[in-house]
Amino acid sequence: MSRVTIEEVKQHPRVIAFLGAADQYMSAVGYTEHGQRHAKLVSNIAHNILTYLEYNQRLPELAAIAGYLHDMGNMIGRTRHEQSGALLAIEILERLKMNSDEIALIAGAIGNHEEETGDPINGIAAAVILADKSDVHQSRVRPNLKIFDIHDRVNYASKKSFLRVNHAKKIITLELTIDTKASQVMEYFEIFLTRMIMCRRAAKFLKCNFELLINKIKLL
Repeated sequence: MSRVTIEEVKQHPRVIAFLGAADQYMSAVGYTEHGQRHAKLVSNIAHNILTYLEYNQRLPELAAIAGYLHDMGNMIGRTRHEQSGALLAIEILERLKMNSDEIALIAGAIGNHEEETGDPINGIAAAVILADKSDVHQSRVRPNLKIFDIHDRVNYASKKSFLRVNHAKKIITLELTIDTKASQVMEYFEIFLTRMIMCRRAAKFLKCNFELLINKIKLL
């Protein structure tokens, strides 16, 4: 068995094909971007969370891999994509000859990243949850939409999003800058409250408190 790296995962032909197919599906049904941009961002943030919290070197790498693969199941369908994605990841990581214990951690993280069905069952899962739910940004909104719904408005209104980890104070803060002319702050809570609750649970698993700042005002 080998110590598979995030770069090996990114270059795997099935990962490239499956992520592309997943984003095509999401585009067809009118969802925000769920392709390589989102995958890379979640991967990087998940890695940074565990690095800043001083987890051992291998766990941030595994979090990066889980973050990169977490939405791959969307190529099959949106419903239970977290579970189909976990199964796809297992098959790919086995082909890369990853250690079974590490595959189990990654599959568990992918299978638990959605708020309806998931829990922060390990540090990798907690990091992926926080990284995934923090990606609220106008660059995710697809051009030429026929329907511009509340999810699109909230993402379009978000000019900046940043997840700050303060290891000394054990605080993880999601900082958003929202154009209130494009979307009111209340609309953010209308669709993302359950996600913020899940972020709080994920932060707690990492022995941190979770805070939400919108336009420099603390709301959670």
